[in-house]
Amino acid sequence: MASKSIFENTEIAFKLKNDSELERAYFLFKMIANEPLVRIGTAVTKFALNVHLPVEGLIRSTVFDHFCGGVNEMDCMHVVDSMSDAGVHSVLDYSVEGREEKDQFDSTLKKVIELTLFAEKKQAMPFSVFKPTGFGRFELWHKVTKKQSLSEREQAEWQRIVNRYDKACKVASDANITLLIDAEESWMQGAADVLCEQMMEKYNKEKVVVYNTLQCYRWDRFDYMKELQNKAIQRGYKLGFKIVRGAYLEKENERAELLGYKTPICKDKNETDVNFNSIMRYILDHLDNISLFLGTHNEASSYLAMEIMEEKNIVVNDPRVWFGQLYGMSDHISYNLAKAGYNVAKYIPFGPVKDVMPYLIRRAEENTSVAGQTSRELTLIKMEKKRRGI
Repeated sequence: MASKSIFENTEIAFKLKNDSELERAYFLFKMIANEPLVRIGTAVTKFALNVHLPVEGLIRSTVFDHFCGGVNEMDCMHVVDSMSDAGVHSVLDYSVEGREEKDQFDSTLKKVIELTLFAEKKQAMPFSVFKPTGFGRFELWHKVTKKQSLSEREQAEWQRIVNRYDKACKVASDANITLLIDAEESWMQGAADVLCEQMMEKYNKEKVVVYNTLQCYRWDRFDYMKELQNKAIQRGYKLGFKIVRGAYLEKENERAELLGYKTPICKDKNETDVNFNSIMRYILDHLDNISLFLGTHNEASSYLAMEIMEEKNIVVNDPRVWFGQLYGMSDHISYNLAKAGYNVAKYIPFGPVKDVMPYLIRRAEENTSVAGQTSRELTLIKMEKKRRGI
C-alpha cells in the first residue's frame, strides 16, 4: 500500500530552499494565516501600485519570488532547471489577468504559442496552458453559454476566439506538447466546454493533446464527463482532464443567491471531496480513453490516487497520469511524489510584477480561506527548520 507517511519527509520537500528562503516561506504563510492582515495587505498593495509607489522591489523579494517563477520565461529558467533536477516538471503559466482588449487577446495567444514552442525544446516542460478569458471577452463567453443571439460584430469576435483556440491547439499538437485549458466561472464555462470538446475531437485522435479542466466543487461535472466520454468513444477521439476542486466558490454561491437559481456548487466541502475522489477513481478506471492531470494540494486525495494506481497495477510513471500543484505551495506533496517516481508538474506563474498582482492577491485570499492548508504548510516548515537547527 502507498506509504501514509511519504509527505512527512521535509528534507525532500524543502531540498531546493536555502535557509533564508525557508524563513521567507515561514514568514509568508504566517502572514497568510492572519485573515485581517491579508485583507489590509492586499488593499494597501493595490493602492501602492495604483499610485505608483516604489513597492515592486519589496513585492518581488517576498510574495512574488515565493509564488512566481519570474517576470518572463527566461527569468523562470533557474526555477525550471532546479525543479527538473529534483524530478519535478514545469508548466509555465503567463498569469496576467483581467485584460479585455482585442490586442491583449492576440498577444496572449502569441505568448501561449511562444511558450509552447519554448517547451518543445525543454524536456522539463511537457505542458502549455491558457485560460479561456485570455482569448476572449468574458461577456461574450457568457452570451454564447446562454445561447443568446449574437450581433454580426459579436459573431466575428466569437470566430476570432475559435481561431485562437485552434491555432494554440495545432501548435501544441505539432510540437508534441500537452495543452491544459483552465476552467472559470460556471456562467461562461458552457461555451468554453463546447469549444474545448471541438478541439479534443480534432486533435486528440492519436494522442491526448488537449485537456479540459473539471472543477469538482460543481455537482454536475461527473455526469458531464461521462456523457462526453460516450460521445468521444462514438466519434473516435480521446479525452484529457485536469481535475481540481475549484477556485470561485464564494462568487458562484453569491451569484446563485442573488439571481435566484440553484447553486452549481456542492453543498459542503465533504461533498466536494467525494465528487473529486469519485471522478478521479472513474478516470483511473478508464485510462484507455481518458488521461488525468490531478491538480490537488489535498494529501488524502493524493494518497487515494496512489492506492488506486497500486490496486490497478498502474505504473507510477504511466504517461496518462500526472499530479500537479502550484509553485510555492505543497512542496511536501510535489517533491516526495517525484522522489517516488510519479509524474509531477508544478504550475509556475510568471509575468511583470504589477500585472501578476491580481493572481497573487487571489492566491493569498484562497489560502486564507483554506485554513487547514496554511497551518499544514507552517507545521512542515517548522519541522524542517528544527531538522536544520535554524
